[in-house]
Amino acid sequence: MSEHLRTALALAAAGVPPLPLRAGKVPFGNCRTCARNTCGGRPNMKTPGPCTCPRPCHAWAAATTDPAILRSREWARAWREAAAVAYHPGGAGLTVLDLDNTEALIWARATLPATRTVKTTRGEHWIYQDVMQSANAVRPGVDVKSLMGYARWLGPGTGVMAALPDAVRALAVREPSPARRAPQTPTVPLRSGQGACRHRTPTYLDRGIAMAEQRITEVRSGVHATVYRTFLAVLSAHGGCGCLTDTHVARLFTAAQAKGESARHCTDAWTNALTRLGL
Repeated sequence: MSEHLRTALALAAAGVPPLPLRAGKVPFGNCRTCARNTCGGRPNMKTPGPCTCPRPCHAWAAATTDPAILRSREWARAWREAAAVAYHPGGAGLTVLDLDNTEALIWARATLPATRTVKTTRGEHWIYQDVMQSANAVRPGVDVKSLMGYARWLGPGTGVMAALPDAVRALAVREPSPARRAPQTPTVPLRSGQGACRHRTPTYLDRGIAMAEQRITEVRSGVHATVYRTFLAVLSAHGGCGCLTDTHVARLFTAAQAKGESARHCTDAWTNALTRLGL
């Protein structure tokens, strides 16, 4: 039995659906029968598991916790040729935040709640409890891997796993199309809620605003979507306690307008974020 198969069986026993990766950290391609999805497989399904083909086809959707499938003759060649083991986080009820550089790590440590972490070649995986839609390049050096995605298995990691925060969910949210936007009546920055403050010092808020300004300032494409996601992330973290002031919001609007956004678009994006979060 190969080391990769042993790892896969241990993951399956723990309820984590594994799959083999070939060189380049990519899944094994579909066989001739399943090429171009002619087998009737379901690439958009939201639960792991193979189609009727017994081979490890369909990338993340081949992940399984069935030891009989993992040990099967049809999977034997893949395990012999495997370069690594991956798993489907969504199938285990998890979300992996793949932080691939120093900038991404600094942002996460300043913005997100601590959770279980796993060291990677260039950064860390932050693992949260609960699932969401996977999304690549949600910000520089950051990918989200959960439903319909896979992450390389690099060990159990350290730390206590936290619940998936709204700030991570907001990373994969796209701004609504103009036809679905909230009414265009607001013309000035809007205040947030007035709940109990959960920040011990103003430093946490100031650092979050500074990181948001930096994110908007450094974006090179997709400015509209980035502004909306940034507003949504700020409100997810700070919108419920009333700490945000007009000065904070003005800083965000100024950064957005410096990237070419109009004052009206900033107000629209802020209103849409408030509406989405129910604030």
